Amino acid sequence: MHPAFKREAPRDSRPGAGILCVLASFAFAFGPARAEPEAPAASLSAIKVTGTAERPATDPDMPASVESVTREQFQSWNVVNSEDTLKYLPNLDVRKRFIGDQNSIIAVRGTSNTQSARGLVYADGLLLSNLLGNSYSFPPRWSMVFPDDIERVDVAYGPFSALYPGNAMGSTVLITTRMPTRFEAHANVKAFTQHFDLFGVDRDFEGHEASATIGDRIGRLSYLLGANRLRSTSQPMQFATLAQSSQSATAAATPVTGAYFYDNQTGQRTAVLGVSGEGIKHTTQDQFKLRLQYDLTSELQAGASVAYWHERYSSDTSTFLEDGNGNPVYSGKVAIDGREYDIPAAALAESQGESDNWLYGLSLKTSHASGWNGEVNASAFDVTRSIGRQANAGGSDNGPGTITYGDGTGWKTFDLKASYTPLAQSGPRAHRLALGYHFDHYFTNSGTFGTSNWRSGASGALKNAFEGKTGTQALYVQDGWQFLPRWKLVYGLRYEDWRAYGGSQASPAALLAYPGSSRRHASPKASLSFDVTDDLTLRASIGRAYRFPTVGELFQGQISGSSIVNNNPDLRAENDLGKELSAEWWHWNGVFRFSLFQDDVRDAIFRQTDTTVIPNVTSFQNIDKVRSRGAELGYQGQNVGMEGLDVTASVAYTQSKILANASNPESVGKYFYRIPLWRAKLLATYRFGERASASAGVRYSGRQYNTLDNADTNPDVYGGTSTYTVADLKFTYKPDRRSEMSVGVDNLFDERYFVYHPYPGRTLYVQAAFRM
Repeated sequence: MHPAFKREAPRDSRPGAGILCVLASFAFAFGPARAEPEAPAASLSAIKVTGTAERPATDPDMPASVESVTREQFQSWNVVNSEDTLKYLPNLDVRKRFIGDQNSIIAVRGTSNTQSARGLVYADGLLLSNLLGNSYSFPPRWSMVFPDDIERVDVAYGPFSALYPGNAMGSTVLITTRMPTRFEAHANVKAFTQHFDLFGVDRDFEGHEASATIGDRIGRLSYLLGANRLRSTSQPMQFATLAQSSQSATAAATPVTGAYFYDNQTGQRTAVLGVSGEGIKHTTQDQFKLRLQYDLTSELQAGASVAYWHERYSSDTSTFLEDGNGNPVYSGKVAIDGREYDIPAAALAESQGESDNWLYGLSLKTSHASGWNGEVNASAFDVTRSIGRQANAGGSDNGPGTITYGDGTGWKTFDLKASYTPLAQSGPRAHRLALGYHFDHYFTNSGTFGTSNWRSGASGALKNAFEGKTGTQALYVQDGWQFLPRWKLVYGLRYEDWRAYGGSQASPAALLAYPGSSRRHASPKASLSFDVTDDLTLRASIGRAYRFPTVGELFQGQISGSSIVNNNPDLRAENDLGKELSAEWWHWNGVFRFSLFQDDVRDAIFRQTDTTVIPNVTSFQNIDKVRSRGAELGYQGQNVGMEGLDVTASVAYTQSKILANASNPESVGKYFYRIPLWRAKLLATYRFGERASASAGVRYSGRQYNTLDNADTNPDVYGGTSTYTVADLKFTYKPDRRSEMSVGVDNLFDERYFVYHPYPGRTLYVQAAFRM
């Protein structure tokens, strides 16, 4: 919780209606307010606001630890993309490999940075999480939100609220954007550059971003219109490697020079042949957003929004190898230092692509001070155009390749919610109720075809294709019961009905259709809190959550002969029992939070190799049991020790281990994939009056593993997962109230670190902004 929010008195409440009465009154929630006497306050504790902070966007009965960051805070950081606003929150990391990376996944507590379906991201009630799959390829659609439009971000940890689906077992990110109260226009320009030196690459990589917004409130109508363009070039994302050969070179092998050698993550001597895969990625992203709000009455508001995001990218590859005449060598049999290597044709192949994405949203909500309130949110995300082109061979300018189409993929959601807030003078024992209905529909359709010209040719013969759909309907109820002046019980139940259908895969020689499947689960939740004093609150929470398989895990893959690779239509839902003990202490102009947590996940879904069958099968599988437990200590304070100094600090320990895994017994007792034992962060911001500020931050991530059997014993190299410490700085100056300039640096000491991919080197920023 942000330090500006301090409780001044115990909560006041009264007995409320039962569940049957609530259900009977559900429809009435959306009509005119009942004639009731005016009440000065709601049933929860009073909240004292200091500075410019506002009330948190989370549900007031959120039965979990919540960390928040406001616009005033993150404006002092180096923020280019929306996910950058999360980088100093406790025990949370974002897999962001470069500025403009579209594979930015949240990692928190016992959820790794490839388990994208274990976290939820909302912006003003609209779902940004891409639950079509569960990997780095399915990140939240951060680009649907401009960083300049964000007012605050709240993050709830764990699966303890009945208001959110089982995908919230890791965390729930709630982004609140601002709306103008008068005419305003903003313009912002950023430029950034980094120097990167690794293997055969030693050069600068640059980019820039420009955004503009205009908005106003005209009578009952508020609008905000914005556009943004980002152009960025990444450092090399991947390198083509081969284990050092033990075979002596034959006459058929071409002698080459230029290879680099290193000991890889498992300690094996490895040859580096060139930049491969995603390579050096050039990306151009254009965004457009329009948001409208209209006050139908003083207590009834309608909203609509539309956002568009377009991306173009190209992934440049290169070879380090040259033959005796200085010609580049991309594939085939080669001799390096007298040893023979066979380089696959596609090892250094290039790729490019583009996509068009639309997000639509509608909302209607009431805002009565007490009594019943209602809220309706509907959203649709539509990929109207998605084309990816891949060369079949490295060094092929206009040769054959493949085209992958992903048009017609997306999701739709609908949420209907009613809540009841008792009158403040109703007595010390009241129920604050929330109940609702949720619907979602995810659908994917993808096909890969051959082409004679990978850059611009038309599609040819089918290579493979897949499609499938999932749908969920849910009912939930949650009650916040202040049964004694200092004691509160929040308890709830979520019932979910999930089904998968329409799944199929195809190759030129085969079509496999999968039968539908369905699951139904009820998830109880409970949280008990005790206000020891007005400044100290203790809370114990427990919650069950089921995370259903995604379309990608069930159906997306390839057909090789009669074998299905990379997917599993028989997956069971992940079953998590989460527990948390926490204490929040308001002291020293801020708030301390200490939490102990444990998640016991049965049937965890993860892509692994089944070593108990011959031949081995690699696919998404259920791991029998994974346990994650640990502790977090965090502090956020304002004017700490002196006027103008704000401090954010946290340290977290997480031990995540595989306790049972019938498909891969070697992994039992080992640490789970990419969960660092320690995370620590420290950020200090000093304000020099109204015109200037300076911030300095340090981020630390400890030992983690990139394999389920923990075989990667040499982590601080390409392909490994490093322990790292990076420092960030920023200085901001405001010549007047309408303009702002800043300079900053991330990774000040140019640490070279890896989370499989190499991460950015020292990155410099300059920024100029104008507001009116």
